[in-house]
Amino acid sequence: MTDFPQRTSLSMLDLVAVREDGTVADALQIALRTAQHAERLGFARYWLAEHHNMAGIASSATAVLIGHIAGGTSRIRVGSGGVMLPNHAPLVVAEAFGTLAELYPGRIDLGLGRAPGTDPATMRALRRSQVETADDFPQDVAELQRLLAPAEPGQRLIAMPGAGTNVPIWLLGSSLFSAQLAAERGLPYAFASHFAPRMLHQALALYRSLYRPSAAWPRPYVAIGVPLIAAPSDDEAEYLASSTHQRVLGILTGDRRRLLPPVEHFNARLQPQERAAISDFLAAAVIGGPDTVRDGMARLIDATGADELMLVSDVYDPALRLRSLDIAAQAHAELTAGAHATAV
Repeated sequence: MTDFPQRTSLSMLDLVAVREDGTVADALQIALRTAQHAERLGFARYWLAEHHNMAGIASSATAVLIGHIAGGTSRIRVGSGGVMLPNHAPLVVAEAFGTLAELYPGRIDLGLGRAPGTDPATMRALRRSQVETADDFPQDVAELQRLLAPAEPGQRLIAMPGAGTNVPIWLLGSSLFSAQLAAERGLPYAFASHFAPRMLHQALALYRSLYRPSAAWPRPYVAIGVPLIAAPSDDEAEYLASSTHQRVLGILTGDRRRLLPPVEHFNARLQPQERAAISDFLAAAVIGGPDTVRDGMARLIDATGADELMLVSDVYDPALRLRSLDIAAQAHAELTAGAHATAV
């Protein structure tokens, strides 16, 4: 039997959903309480995602929110999942995350994506006259690496704060581009299987086969996004997951809204093609009661060899969201204990 559960960690990616009956301030406080709960459960890291011009997501000022979460916790790593690098000058990112690293040493991660994280009109507003090319992202990543490394003699451009903080850089992606770049640079890689699982196995195989060890990361390191809805029973979990299904349908149809409360028998009301599209979007999801969650997590880890499961849990009721994380943590503990007993 493989020993994968012994080395696989649990982490969380928070989109900081604004609920239908809530405010942005509510969403930010729910994020902090969720991070504190994840820390108590022993999660490795808590990441926030950069999105813009979306009514239901409150994490656009990602670095500011990372500071808020890090300031309200004490041990868990906090970072971006990710900062959309084409929207920012590398120096600004280095200074922001360098500041965070000085405030919260050893606890900050910098996950980088190359998508805009928004619609074309907002992208133009963020970038002004900048025209993105295929070479820009690798060059910007290399510049960030230099700016966060110790300054060299004669170096003219120095991030202050930032230089010498060596904030860990992760590359994020849902295709082969970032997988190959992460392998070439010896960086950890997070695959966005929580919304685009189609190329998951191909990307991970490419990343591992091309990986060039670096001083900080002597072996490839993979996190995968996992939509997670857990409840005491499969039926209740499916009911709670209808909030996620409504959100996904809105993304697919261009009708983005705030996070909506669960609806009984939501999927039964959909057209077959709508159900199929949601199913494809959530192909990596783990939804169910404790046994279903444990088995689903085991299958994902066994199939991918992931070092971390990065959970995304869009449960409408904040208290039931925390309960969902409790069930996931217990399932993971059972997997780990079972693997240890087998190994012994």
